[in-house]
Amino acid sequence: MKYIIGLGNIGADYEQTRHNIGFMAVDAFAAANHATFSPSKQFALTAKVTIAGEAVMLVKPTTYMNDSGKAVRAILDYYGGAIDDDVMILVDDMDLPFGKLRFRAKGSAGGHNGLKSIMAHTGSQAFLRLKFGLGHPEHDKQVVINYVLGKFTSAEQPEINQMLDRSVAAMTDWISGAAVTQLSNQYNG
Repeated sequence: MKYIIGLGNIGADYEQTRHNIGFMAVDAFAAANHATFSPSKQFALTAKVTIAGEAVMLVKPTTYMNDSGKAVRAILDYYGGAIDDDVMILVDDMDLPFGKLRFRAKGSAGGHNGLKSIMAHTGSQAFLRLKFGLGHPEHDKQVVINYVLGKFTSAEQPEINQMLDRSVAAMTDWISGAAVTQLSNQYNG
């Protein structure tokens, strides 16, 4: 089974915020494949689909972003799978220009607490990430916090919709067996 795990924060206050782009992307993939999320005992909302003969579990951790690793570890322990082969993490990235996608097969957390939590709970940095570019405001900590927890503007929405559409295609290609280099060449930009 493959896992597509969108990172975000649960609750109405966080819906449609920049930090929740991982949830928005996994929701877009679920909608495109007529999947419905339901609560699981593994600290997550999950949905299952089959794409090109491959079973896929869509996951939205119900922990807060900074404890996402707890849900990832619980899902992998319960259902089986390897963090380095079977998982794609959907995550926001302020160091990427707004509207850009980037695949990364391994590496550090880059200051992202959700990724740090996954690394701490799985003991690995070698897992696939699909990063969603948010751009970076000033470097003042409070400005950054307000930015990532802020909602997308109406002016940003068309580009967000395009990014989400591209991400759904990228997830489908990954499930269908595309290599990371192929995905990077096609979708990074």
